[in-house]
Amino acid sequence: MIPSNNLTVAAAQFAAGTDKTANLDAVAKLTVRAADAGADLVVFPEAAMVPFGEVLARAAEPLDGPFADRVREIAEASGVAVVLGMFEPSGDGRVHNTLLATGRGAEAAYRKIHLFDAFGSRESDTVAPGSDLVTFRLGGVTVGLATCFDLRFADQFTALGRAGAELVCVPASWGDGPGKAEQWDLLTRARATDAQAWLVACDQAWVPPRGADPLGLGRSCAIDALGRVRGRLGHEPGLLVQVVDVAEVRAVRERVPVLAGALPSARH
Repeated sequence: MIPSNNLTVAAAQFAAGTDKTANLDAVAKLTVRAADAGADLVVFPEAAMVPFGEVLARAAEPLDGPFADRVREIAEASGVAVVLGMFEPSGDGRVHNTLLATGRGAEAAYRKIHLFDAFGSRESDTVAPGSDLVTFRLGGVTVGLATCFDLRFADQFTALGRAGAELVCVPASWGDGPGKAEQWDLLTRARATDAQAWLVACDQAWVPPRGADPLGLGRSCAIDALGRVRGRLGHEPGLLVQVVDVAEVRAVRERVPVLAGALPSARH
């Protein structure tokens, strides 16, 4: 039984390769490591199924397909809930960039809302956007989901906080480049304060780029509701484990009740 005020969360930072089976093997091994470290929940990167740069429509599978079912088996065998990025067919020739949350009685899926049409990239050419915010319950904790480029949209995190999320999990494939590490550090801290919630962000580990751009920079982190960094990895693969005390979230929201406020209507 998970204590109602505590959740031990792991960020499993690795670099996904082109072989789905090999990626699932890595997920299984890292989930066991997280379980051995006492984790209740382990968060993997966006695109843990296959990396960007692959033909995503060819790799995509439905949420009841063999890839997702194997993730469910891994979660069940380890006794740890898993949040992981995958791709599923969208029905229009593109895919959804989907987070699967499963295990310990939880089952949810979030389809990335804000697509990475920036820095010369066009994610929307191959990925269809989602439209719904998603939270789920794990023990006594409400967990919200967001993905990578969503970090640039403060209102999504405020909405998750208002929906009751005490922890927000953010899988990412945040590519390296000029200023990108500084932006990642700034935005993860800011979005935790926007949600007034813990935020655990798990990026792909940095590896030499296979194409034009690197697919991750690492720096997975755990941020508290006041925007303080409680843990951070480097660029290489690794496992970050953090005890999340949601009583801290409730105390912050009582002391600084910004989620209860609303902006006045604009005058015309």
